[in-house]
Amino acid sequence: MKQYTLETYARRLREAHLLVKGQFPEVKDTLITGLTYNSKDVTPGTLFICKGAAFREEYVADAAARGAVCYVSETLYHNTELPAMLVSDIRRAMPYLADLFFGSPATQLHLTGITGTKGKSTTTYYLKAILDDFLADRGEPESAVISSIDTYDGVSLQESHITTPESVELMRHFRNAVDSHIDFLTMEVSSQALKYNRVDEITFDVAVFMNISEDHISPIEHPSMEDYFASKLRIFSQARTAIVNTDTDRFEDVMEAARESDRVITFGRKEGSDVYGYDIKKVGNETHFRVKCERFDEEFVLTIPGLFNVENALAAITVANVYGIPLPFIKSGLLRARSKGRMECYNSADGKIMAIVDYAHNKLSFEKLFSSMREEYPKHDILAVFGCPGKKALVRRRDLGTIAGQYSRKVFLCAEDPGEEPVEEISRDIAQYVDCAVEMIEDRGEAIRAAIRECEGPTVILITGKGDETRQKYGREYIPCLSDVELTKAALAEYDATH
Repeated sequence: MKQYTLETYARRLREAHLLVKGQFPEVKDTLITGLTYNSKDVTPGTLFICKGAAFREEYVADAAARGAVCYVSETLYHNTELPAMLVSDIRRAMPYLADLFFGSPATQLHLTGITGTKGKSTTTYYLKAILDDFLADRGEPESAVISSIDTYDGVSLQESHITTPESVELMRHFRNAVDSHIDFLTMEVSSQALKYNRVDEITFDVAVFMNISEDHISPIEHPSMEDYFASKLRIFSQARTAIVNTDTDRFEDVMEAARESDRVITFGRKEGSDVYGYDIKKVGNETHFRVKCERFDEEFVLTIPGLFNVENALAAITVANVYGIPLPFIKSGLLRARSKGRMECYNSADGKIMAIVDYAHNKLSFEKLFSSMREEYPKHDILAVFGCPGKKALVRRRDLGTIAGQYSRKVFLCAEDPGEEPVEEISRDIAQYVDCAVEMIEDRGEAIRAAIRECEGPTVILITGKGDETRQKYGREYIPCLSDVELTKAALAEYDATH
């Protein structure tokens, strides 16, 4: 990977009209060998980025002591002799710095970005399964993925903390993929990433808009629904092909924004969609449906429960068509596709209990999940186990409580990344909207066991929010914990041993 001088970075920011001041003749020809905003990661030759509401001045001194060449900031700090590169907007500056440092790796990938309130993760892994079947047939490495579940870039496989990483990490993942000879990368693109410039300096070969519903409205995220919606729509300004769901709310507004792309393709269950899904039916535990488009009129099969997943599959099929993936690989990929912690189904030995672990955590995903389970299992009771995060997406407490109460016989409220807010307060806030029996149990494992003890007849237990995650946020720390998958398996084993 080519290295550039500090003056080259300054020139890049100057050309972007972001550089306010930067005079450092004594180090302008120094090669930059590292780029980070974490002072603990600084090594000799690093360009240090000062960003974040929690940034403290002593981090600059720490970076200097560790060998930083210069710092980039909106603020001039006086506690160090380290040269400064002052910019007007640090978030807008970061993608330019990262793109230069990592050698514009996004341009060397077939890059798909997926945004929307619901379905991003499942669509991402449907598409990955399709691409991987195609690539395996050609003897090529599997595709890369960046999602809210995990990230694989050819070098590392790691559980994700956030949906879309900051631009420095993002470009590093792209570079790892390119250096690993990976051709395709599929990623979820969050509204926060679009609003705060994490995906600037990236052109998506394909951008997918799944749907829109009220979410992430809070003082620290989006102040209004319009801000959230506008942030989502920004993806089209940096996409070659736009793919839009005809079943989304505000379809006309989405289509108007999508015209910023070179080409627009629609998908959905409405007649007239370019990729049209129809004749959807349950066959045992499988979902069968037909798809009609320019290339074919064929039947497909999904083995993940949930009729709503047809929508996600249609999105993946549409992207695969753009890339010219042959039909057999689209079919085989969808048939075997799995996403950790996404609609994972576990049954008791006596067949009485079906426990489903899913990441559903907002209004749209809850409505789709609960209504689909009621339609697919009309004779079963529904019990729900979930919580809400602390001090964010506050509207979810009303929405999730209302929906769960509408469909459930009983709701169990528990911890779900409470952060710095007491779990009991979060649970009480949700409980006021729940129109059925409620029990508040902070520990997720105990809540799952309590739900299983509550089963009186055929029951579907919906355990939502955390999926296969193995960390729980308390305070500002992520504490290791058993995943909902492991907790559910253990609780069902206890039940089986006594029944």
